[in-house]
Amino acid sequence: MRQEAAIDGFRLAYERTGSGPAVLLLHGWPGDRTDYHAVVPLVSQAADVIVPDLRGFGESDKHAADPAAQYSAAAQARSLIGLIGELALGPVVLAGYDIGSRIAQAIARNRPDLVRALVIAPPLPGIGDRILTPQAQREFWYQAFHNLGLSAELIDGRPDAVRAYLRHFWSHWSGPAYEPEDQHLDHLVSVYGPPGAFTASIAWYRAGAGSVAASLAEQVPDPGDRIAVPTTVLWPEHDPLFPREWSDRIGEFFADPRLTWLDGAGHFSPLEAPGAFAAAVVAAVETGPAKITQH
Repeated sequence: MRQEAAIDGFRLAYERTGSGPAVLLLHGWPGDRTDYHAVVPLVSQAADVIVPDLRGFGESDKHAADPAAQYSAAAQARSLIGLIGELALGPVVLAGYDIGSRIAQAIARNRPDLVRALVIAPPLPGIGDRILTPQAQREFWYQAFHNLGLSAELIDGRPDAVRAYLRHFWSHWSGPAYEPEDQHLDHLVSVYGPPGAFTASIAWYRAGAGSVAASLAEQVPDPGDRIAVPTTVLWPEHDPLFPREWSDRIGEFFADPRLTWLDGAGHFSPLEAPGAFAAAVVAAVETGPAKITQH
């Protein structure tokens, strides 16, 4: 399916399955909407599940545009808010990990009237300057690399380079029990490999939306300005980007958070722990909508 009304010139591709309260599942980098292939069948038994490709990913529009204006968290949120309105979804359960988590948080912060609950995995606010420690910087080097023109020159439009580069992240960021299948990598190369596709995918980082930039810029909100919707945080055990000790400040940014450990899983929580991820989403659906108005 494809969004009918373009937002800022972008139309999103999406899949829709099931019936009931609406759920929107947001993927990460370097993935696309197929990140949720094992989650959707479990959640669609209880909900109307919409899984979009974000701007610049998968089958959604990829335009050469100023990243800060068109590929930031706020820009991605505009497309998703437009989709929620177009499909008349009402308040939704928003779930996401990686960049999808940041975008879900942006929507919940600015349009809480559209959000029934959040189910999110890292990144979350509260990291602060811990992201500059030597150990963290050994993991986050790619965000600086993505801001160099050299990254696109070396990788964009080169399927073999795309495959090798993405395989590194899918292997290194995942837990010890997970290894990406060749079929999954084949799919990723099919969507990240065409000319311009890789460059569009890293526009998020060029917009200053990556975890390094976001963590250094974050400010603790006043208690009344914390994200107010009920929030379930799923924190993996083996995510090399986001160690569990970085979960210690969630309560400074969320008014109603619940922290759950995903034992055994790495960064790619919907693929590595689909049952636990789906169970958290279904629980948020069954809890009922939050009584929150826009402010």
